[in-house]
Amino acid sequence: MSLWRIAWRSVQQRALASSLTAFSMALGVMLLVAVLSIHGVIERSFQNNASLGYNMIMGAKGGKLQLTLNTVYYLSQPIENLPYEFYLEFLAADRRDAEFKTSLYSPAASREGKYAPFVELAIPLCLGDYFGPFRVIGTTPEMFDRLQFGPSGTQKYEFAAGRNFLLQSPEHGFFEAVVGATAARQMKVKLGDRIATTHGDPEGVGHGQKFTVVGILAPSGTPQDRAVFVSIEGFFLMEGHAKPLPKPEAATGDTAQAPPQAAADPVADPDPPPQDRGLASVAGESMLPAGPLPLEQREVTSILVRTSSPIVGMYLENEINEGPTAQAVLPVREIYLLFDMFVRPAQMLLVLMSVLICIVSGVSILVSIYNSMSERRHEIAVMRALGAERQTVMSVILFESIILGAGGGAAGWVLGHGLNALIGPLIESRTGVTIGFFDFAPGVDISWLWASSGSGFEVSTELLLVPALLVLTVVVGLLPAMTAYRTDVAASLGK
Repeated sequence: MSLWRIAWRSVQQRALASSLTAFSMALGVMLLVAVLSIHGVIERSFQNNASLGYNMIMGAKGGKLQLTLNTVYYLSQPIENLPYEFYLEFLAADRRDAEFKTSLYSPAASREGKYAPFVELAIPLCLGDYFGPFRVIGTTPEMFDRLQFGPSGTQKYEFAAGRNFLLQSPEHGFFEAVVGATAARQMKVKLGDRIATTHGDPEGVGHGQKFTVVGILAPSGTPQDRAVFVSIEGFFLMEGHAKPLPKPEAATGDTAQAPPQAAADPVADPDPPPQDRGLASVAGESMLPAGPLPLEQREVTSILVRTSSPIVGMYLENEINEGPTAQAVLPVREIYLLFDMFVRPAQMLLVLMSVLICIVSGVSILVSIYNSMSERRHEIAVMRALGAERQTVMSVILFESIILGAGGGAAGWVLGHGLNALIGPLIESRTGVTIGFFDFAPGVDISWLWASSGSGFEVSTELLLVPALLVLTVVVGLLPAMTAYRTDVAASLGK
């Protein structure tokens, strides 16, 4: 009979004590595996969110981290708004002309935006509304037509159903919406539904005008899954979203105050002036302006900017931050600062606690086997009398410790990933991060083990648990194994 089989029979004879000992090890490994794998998924999510297709955020002056949380993750609250004219400075001449035309203005002289030569893409964001617990973002179709995400920045947003929204469509006018995968699932939204938003708070006052859902995003593992995106033109037209115009001063003599002009360089189109636009209504919904909002009443929360090169980005950051209007934030820097300051320390604390639990479980294996030695002295003496050497008896005890540790570790691995699958929907609903049974901990480069100058050979930290558990079980099994090694055969047989 092999030594492993003898050790397994010994474990079976003490089934209850062995099961409880292995279970304690399983709990420690379960917690460690869950912490490592969840941390790996969150870290990959941070990396994905750091490569969402833009490398700079423009926002009102204030906290950089708050602007990043609000713009990238749709958390926190907006700082202040930016003038719409500031956004126009990132557009080429033809795009600026299109903006003026949309708002029934004619530029005095067609020109390129001040910062247009330095950027490849500029997308405005307007925040302030909610659809249930999910943020509503007014933006342009470029959000899904041109932005790409992922570690390499090459993944495109896909639609599980429908299409991207239009700024103005023949069928729905200015009021089209695209709903993220998580938001659509939790709010039970489908194509063709008409959704109403609330102003300023999930429990705030609802707007009368509704948006028609024309697209539902496929899951991407980004914050876009937990948001609703609407045409920025429709967002501007919602009640409470227009910047109030200054009140005209009282007329003096026969000359009245002229209507306010746009803050940039457009000249108001006299037919019709923005102040005299009529109101249009949809059956059962609030009265809304019949046309786009005039430029002087528009504001944006932030602007996503992709510069033409990193060097240009450094120049643009300094240029914007030295000005009085806005601040430029590098989201990658803020994201990794957030990760290093808050996420990584918490993860290390949880890993340390899990390791301590595993060590305590190893000690319980030691105590369990050591306490059984007094009952097994006669058994060990019989084995020695039948010709077993001291090293053989010692090996059987060590094999018992390995069986308990390895069995508990295997059960803990299954329980850990089962826990991930169980709480995965809750994590996704709250953070937008998806995690399942087969999501493993991140890899560790171990090419240094053979003094290779190359790198890139990675192994999951979960696989490193295997040698770590073996070492732990051998160490904790040494004391009872030495006790068996020193057993006095004559004295034990005489009892």
